[in-house]
Amino acid sequence: MKFHQKNYPFLIAAAVLAGPGAGQYDAVRETGAALVLPLLILMLFLTFLPIPLNRFFSSFLNLRFTISSLVMNFLWTPLLAWMLASLFLQGHPALWTGFIMLMVTSCTDWYVIFTGLAKGNTAISSAILPVNLLLQMILLPVYLYLFAGTQTEIEAGLLLESVITVLFLPLLTAIAAKGLLKNHPERRKKLFTVLEPLPVYLLALAIASMFASQARALTENAEYALLLLFPIMVFFAVNFLVGSNISSIMQFSFPDRVSFHMTTIARNSPLALAVAVSAFPDQPLIALTLVIGPLLELPVLAALTHLLNVIRRRTAAC
Repeated sequence: MKFHQKNYPFLIAAAVLAGPGAGQYDAVRETGAALVLPLLILMLFLTFLPIPLNRFFSSFLNLRFTISSLVMNFLWTPLLAWMLASLFLQGHPALWTGFIMLMVTSCTDWYVIFTGLAKGNTAISSAILPVNLLLQMILLPVYLYLFAGTQTEIEAGLLLESVITVLFLPLLTAIAAKGLLKNHPERRKKLFTVLEPLPVYLLALAIASMFASQARALTENAEYALLLLFPIMVFFAVNFLVGSNISSIMQFSFPDRVSFHMTTIARNSPLALAVAVSAFPDQPLIALTLVIGPLLELPVLAALTHLLNVIRRRTAAC
């Protein structure tokens, strides 16, 4: 793994710690408020750039895997998130809303790396990626209304505008940019290699800017972060167990089991964070919930990779 991939949670943690201190200065606080959304939009554009959208239909070559992962990610997972929010986050509407946003957006980048490290089927993981991306962008407003609408006032117009501005416009711009480079494959490869680390650093800058602009509100409510730890970890554990049972029922090969676990456990907190900052600008605790995600996700994926490698070795030895 590269430096920015290995140190992802530390970069996010550093941004969380640096933001409130910098936010004590008025000029920094005002600048931070203005920078958060542009940084997140640029981050998403660069994240979308290498996504192989042309593989959208190739994912359906393996119908058992695709249908199983779609059912897990877009039917079971939202219900599980709603149940956990109902159990653990009653009386905390902002945390409830942020938790729903975090859990209903499946990962579109990191899980492919960890799939490879755990000797999974990276080809099928890459193929399902554009399907996951497009479906979560379309369904996120639906899930918010269904599972968080009773907790947080949601303005339909503002939410739709936010989804279009921070998700679909960067995606369409990325598609257009790739189209311009279509006849220059070597140049495109070099450019993507240079740009590849930037989304992590832009996310860290956006988080630092957000914490600087909302320094007082976030530091005064920092204890709420502890309320999120248990439901987030329960989510990961339950989805692993459910995924194991589905993999057995569907008789997936071991590489496909690895891919299935990664795509149903990893979450897309940067995408959800961009929507939250735009759609709920006066509710920093929603964004705080989505910052907790990356701090936990990478260690969980690393532990899952180790566990799956242990299982693979033991299975091969039998």
